[in-house]
Amino acid sequence: MLKRLVGLCLVLHLGSVSAVQLNSQHAIVVEDGTGKVLLEKNATEVAPIASLTKLMTAMVILDSKPNMDEMISIENSDMDTLKHSLSHVPVGATLPRKDVLQLALMSSDNRAAAALARTYPGGNVAFEKAVNVKIKALGMTNTVMKEPTGLSPENTSTAADLVKMAVAASHYPQITDITTDTSDVIDIKGRKRLFHNTNRLVGKKGWDILLSKTGFTNEAGNCLIMRIKLAEKKATLVLLNASASSSRFVDAMNISRLIKGEDIAPAIHASIRRRSRSAKV
Repeated sequence: MLKRLVGLCLVLHLGSVSAVQLNSQHAIVVEDGTGKVLLEKNATEVAPIASLTKLMTAMVILDSKPNMDEMISIENSDMDTLKHSLSHVPVGATLPRKDVLQLALMSSDNRAAAALARTYPGGNVAFEKAVNVKIKALGMTNTVMKEPTGLSPENTSTAADLVKMAVAASHYPQITDITTDTSDVIDIKGRKRLFHNTNRLVGKKGWDILLSKTGFTNEAGNCLIMRIKLAEKKATLVLLNASASSSRFVDAMNISRLIKGEDIAPAIHASIRRRSRSAKV
């Protein structure tokens, strides 16, 4: 079991002393302000990005300066016909645009993201054109986004490109507020429903998270973007194609310890023990 874990991981060095093992197949950590790359692994290789796409969707929607109180109805065309993913937002539900954005970012709801693109001025065609303009403006030269949810494996980028997207998204107060909410109560067809953040590190003791977005599809694996503040340092972290949800969070915790100059061995050992127990079940 230990050999298999080691086979999945790569040892990377920060400076000449510390080391961290990553399960994620693509990763980068960039210090804010200086742009210094603190850690990277296959950071320029193109890979599917799943729901990390929704950060771009949110920026493009907000750039159009829409009425956030305008009511949006979820339609049949917003349903996922590609992956047939589940949604807690039923067809026929009508919500203010601000709640639809909340659901798309915090809970990563695909119908919500699709509805945002559909109701963009000019519809889906105009939305897609605006996305391409935004990608070019941000200098994301290795990024392609074909639709607003991230369900398509044709939505691809690199960890290095996604840092640019995360930094840009951090300048939108609505996006930073929503993605760092632990939960929110939203009225769905007259019933109050509690929705949670898909990133379980948000609100966790010891974490100062400034921006967050998770993602998963079978093609993309488990993905994570965060802007974090640790030891008075701000950094942007991108993890792509981790084998499990728990693996991307272990990677994030190891990176945080590395930045803070702490011993990463306890987290690695805990991960090994969890994997060993899972293998016995």
